[in-house]
Amino acid sequence: MTKRAVVLLSGGLDSATVLAFARSQGFECYCLSLDYHQRHIAELVAAKNVAKVMGAAAHKIAQLDLSLFGGSALTDDAIAVPEHATGGIPITYVPARNTIMLSLALAWAEVLESQDIFIGVNALDYSGYPDCRGEYVQAFQGMANLATKSAVEGKTITIHAPLIDMTKAQIVQLGAKLGVDYAMTVSCYQADSQGEACGLCDSCRLRREGFAGAGLADPTRYKVHQ
Repeated sequence: MTKRAVVLLSGGLDSATVLAFARSQGFECYCLSLDYHQRHIAELVAAKNVAKVMGAAAHKIAQLDLSLFGGSALTDDAIAVPEHATGGIPITYVPARNTIMLSLALAWAEVLESQDIFIGVNALDYSGYPDCRGEYVQAFQGMANLATKSAVEGKTITIHAPLIDMTKAQIVQLGAKLGVDYAMTVSCYQADSQGEACGLCDSCRLRREGFAGAGLADPTRYKVHQ
């Protein structure tokens, strides 16, 4: 019987790599994206394309308006996206976003009778978000196995974070090996409606450095600062 997995798919570089990895491990992949009223929808358009091209069994986009709370440059138009490195946890951190997304993935996994959830968090080349750390992933997994009917009945949940200890260059190399077309993906925090990247934000910087470190051409369409 084919194993089913729920894969969190943002439309960016990391999540596309995770989808390719999950498929390479023999999983039938059910992709979940979140429309949380983020600054742009280009990444959701990318997610739809990635899911289709990479053979997802299904792709759902959950609707949840986190702009009701704001508190992040990605959910509040009054807060500018930083265009240079900042100290501490950056203002692009969206409060509780990964916890919300994993909770939604957990709900779908139970319905699908899946015991596996994949997420593309990374604790090395990232922006310092607290919900991208290995201990967070382990804590959520522990909670999931206390809180779900399937786990209580013996079908425990595993949260897979295969990129957690990889550099961005290593992630790019893995995706290239697995055949990911990174031209489909959008990572920029403030991409335009056509998916063109600003070339200035933290996400653009990490993405650009990842391709350079991997020794591969960067297919990203940048508006400036290529």
